[in-house]
Amino acid sequence: MVYTPRSARPGALLVGTVAVLGLLTACGDGSGAHSAGPATVAGTAAPVRETPRTPQSATASSPAATGSPSAGTGSPSVPRATGASGGGSAVTTPAAARSRCHTSELRASVGRNDPGAGQENFPVVLTNRSARTCTLHGYPGAAFVNASGTQLGPDPKREPGTPVTVTLRPGQSAWAGLTFSNPEVSGARTATPAALLVTPPDERDPLKAAWSGGPVPVAGNASSVRLTVLSPGTGP
Repeated sequence: MVYTPRSARPGALLVGTVAVLGLLTACGDGSGAHSAGPATVAGTAAPVRETPRTPQSATASSPAATGSPSAGTGSPSVPRATGASGGGSAVTTPAAARSRCHTSELRASVGRNDPGAGQENFPVVLTNRSARTCTLHGYPGAAFVNASGTQLGPDPKREPGTPVTVTLRPGQSAWAGLTFSNPEVSGARTATPAALLVTPPDERDPLKAAWSGGPVPVAGNASSVRLTVLSPGTGP
């Protein structure tokens, strides 16, 4: 018998071994991109360094996590016109607020009546009695009072107008027109005030000015008293 296949096996094994060695040599030489190290593709055995996670409790207490109040708490309460907030940082105050004339820096007076066409017209004057320059903007407040300080009639209404900023150096004045229909013409019920309380714009404390203009309307038809915006000077 002839066993040709058995005698051919060693040669086949030798050829297979040489082929495998050739492949290994080609992968293991010093040339090519594979010599730089393990490939960074998904599924490699290279170790992955995981960044440690910050505990949730520590994140909640960090400044970055608590930088603003949560929704629904509203705006923080900051006192108006204060120099600094509770945290120590300065609060920016508008220039107009910093330069505003305060009640304690002003003097109020009522000028002479300038009647016309059934109207009584009085200038209400605010004068800067301080040593600094300050400003007034808008309408003053006003109210007639009797000798005991009780208000007579409703607050004056505002005449339509465009407010302007009036700059007052020491000793300078601004005025607003106070007008009402002559009670003898309008038939309104009247009272005679002892004084006119005048409140500067954006202030709460009033100034008292003596009133010598006679009766004023306090109720009934055509009893409205009106005020205009402040203008530079002491009257028309």
